[in-house]
Amino acid sequence: MSATAVVTVVHRRSEHLARQRESLAASSTDAFDHVVVAMDDPALEASGVAAAALPRAPLGLPLAAARNRGAEVALAHGARTLVFLDVDCLADADLVGAYAEVVADEPGTVWSGPVTYLDPPPPGGYDLSALRELDAPHPARPAPAPGRCEPGADPDLFWSLSFACSDDAWRRTGGFCEDYVGYGGEDTDFARVALVAGLDLGWVGAARAFHQWHPVSRPPVEHVADIVRNARIFHDRWGEWPMLGWLEAFEERGLVRRTRTGGWALVGRSADE
Repeated sequence: MSATAVVTVVHRRSEHLARQRESLAASSTDAFDHVVVAMDDPALEASGVAAAALPRAPLGLPLAAARNRGAEVALAHGARTLVFLDVDCLADADLVGAYAEVVADEPGTVWSGPVTYLDPPPPGGYDLSALRELDAPHPARPAPAPGRCEPGADPDLFWSLSFACSDDAWRRTGGFCEDYVGYGGEDTDFARVALVAGLDLGWVGAARAFHQWHPVSRPPVEHVADIVRNARIFHDRWGEWPMLGWLEAFEERGLVRRTRTGGWALVGRSADE
């Protein structure tokens, strides 16, 4: 394997994965491998594209465990730089090379890149050669210009859509906490773990990605059970409640309630469920 590996975890996003692979094929460097991990996705597993596969966990998709499994595969084959890219993300031509360069220069930092959320694609699909014309990074996250880096990042702004680290940094974190199952919380937890491990967090402007459009709910009501459960895990580990904006929005919709002890529970269920 190459010294750099891109890790992508997938659950039934075959079209988005195919477009991501097209974008990676257009990278300005070919010195990397793509490690795909199938989660509860028999078709992808059967296709031969996936390097590893995990079943659905009893409580939901094993997102944290799948990322860890992808990193394990990459490291076992000699990867020194790990790039994690969400299946919905298309890679800028310079993304992989930019991550590899900054990780080599600053291996004690976990680096994130700006992500643009794309509008629905035109009838012919996104023009991968013109992605930079659509560049408009998410306004709630730092977005340094290409060629610039920003160390000392806020851990609450870390996300797992697109980030990279050295093999040593990954091992120092121990990977994602697999207590988290399903949607939400595990990436904020990972950022806290990185800081405790003595690592820095930073943003690198040249590692840009473009998030393919798909329907979403705001707030993500289909993930309410995951979010409440994972928020409780985060609170138990760090003494704070994450994802408060979502929890409060769920409360307004009558989906969750505050408990007597200051926590959160699904309406109709005890705080212990």
